[in-house]
Amino acid sequence: MLKENIKQLIKSNGLSQEELAIKLNVVRQTISKWEQGLSVPDAEMFISISEVFEIPVSTLLGENIPESKVDG
Repeated sequence: MLKENIKQLIKSNGLSQEELAIKLNVVRQTISKWEQGLSVPDAEMFISISEVFEIPVSTLLGENIPESKVDG
C-alpha cells in the first residue's frame, strides 16, 4: 500500500522522482526503491514526505490516496 500511495502522490502532484528527491534531500534512486517496494522510508522521512504532500503520516501508511488530489 505504501508504494502505491507514494506513486499516486507523485503523480497527482505533478512531480517527478527527481523533484521529490530534491525536496527530501535524497537521491532519485531512493524514491524509485520506495515506489518498487524494495525499501521503505525511515520514521523521520515519513514525516518529511507527509509535510511535502501536506497529508498525515497515517494516510501515507494506511489509506489509499485518491486518484486526484482535492485542493481546498
